[in-house]
Amino acid sequence: MTNSKLAFNDHGQGPVVLLIHGFPLCRKMWQPQIGPLVAAGYRVVTPDLRGYGDSAPERFPLRMEDYAADLVALLDELAIDRAVIGGFSMGGYVLMSLLERYPERVKAALFMMTRAAADDEAGKQRRKLLADEALELGPERVADAFASLLFAPGTGPQSPLVHEVRRWMLATVPGSMAAGLLAMRERKDYVASLKNFTTPALVIGADQDLAIPLGHSVLLDKGLPHSELQVVAGAGHLANLEQPERFNRILLDYLARLAG
Repeated sequence: MTNSKLAFNDHGQGPVVLLIHGFPLCRKMWQPQIGPLVAAGYRVVTPDLRGYGDSAPERFPLRMEDYAADLVALLDELAIDRAVIGGFSMGGYVLMSLLERYPERVKAALFMMTRAAADDEAGKQRRKLLADEALELGPERVADAFASLLFAPGTGPQSPLVHEVRRWMLATVPGSMAAGLLAMRERKDYVASLKNFTTPALVIGADQDLAIPLGHSVLLDKGLPHSELQVVAGAGHLANLEQPERFNRILLDYLARLAG
């Protein structure tokens, strides 16, 4: 399905859980979560952010606020007043923008393998360089740069999961990749303002995450006033794909407690 800007899937009936994918991925990353959540009585909405998956390609500079506004427009179109909203990696940055600008739309926040801190100067330089290379050399350059960071150490490059994730990355057009990289480069630092996010929150980290080390999840949990931290042991950045049963149990247990 699509609205004016975003492609999305909408499965099930019940309390709404909206899941935001990471960079440079798409809504397909949530495939292992949809069935168990629907079976447990939830309505699961998984959009492709602007420029990713089946959403229209993006060529123009974007901010996290733009991605957040797109999601609010999608909620409006689907007549959803409030939802539990989860953000993975870059999706977590979008979620922070949602909490800052539209807190009334977020029933609870799920921060998954993400962080509150902005890039330092070296990180900003790397983002700009990679954005330039994406435009010049194509999506392979970004896929190569991210592939080594997404999985737990020891995951073989010939793994079917590695090949599948690489296909998702290569399907992203260079302009959308560059827009996402520059949006991440310019994102706001939320470390000092986490205390203002009074929405209930779950933070999920992975102890083998090479892209966003576990310490960032610990910092998020300490900064949020109403948060709990869960760690997926032995998993890398894509913990929801590497260890879906453990990951799904964490989600379902939290959602059950939230409803109680």
